[in-house]
Amino acid sequence: IGSSYYGFFVVFDGSKRFVTMKPAEAYIFNQPHLYQSIMLHLLQVIQQQLPESEVLFKWGIPYVYYKKKPFCYLAPNHKKGFVDLGFAKGFQLQHNQSHLIGEKRNTVKSLRYFNLEDINHDILLAVIAEAKTL
Repeated sequence: IGSSYYGFFVVFDGSKRFVTMKPAEAYIFNQPHLYQSIMLHLLQVIQQQLPESEVLFKWGIPYVYYKKKPFCYLAPNHKKGFVDLGFAKGFQLQHNQSHLIGEKRNTVKSLRYFNLEDINHDILLAVIAEAKTL
């Protein structure tokens, strides 16, 4: 097993097996339930919209690459209780500006979620669709 994978033992039908996870997956599964559920849901939506995307572990967080370029990231903020879905070219987005948060960042804007119920799928899908054209 290479150093880019994390692993753990699981028991299937009485036999112990070693299962590996990529660092981004391990990071998500090690989050408290609230953050984990938001991150898994967002990732599922992103991967449905961008099936050719790839999730990597960059800068200490899960980062989605699309066409081999940084597209968006998932960053939980435990102190303030939310998950940021940050878009690498967020400041180039023209639509849904009232829902995008810039906060002293030069290029990134994010959608911010405090719970699963906060996710407005119409806005999420629209932002993903626009961001993939940049």
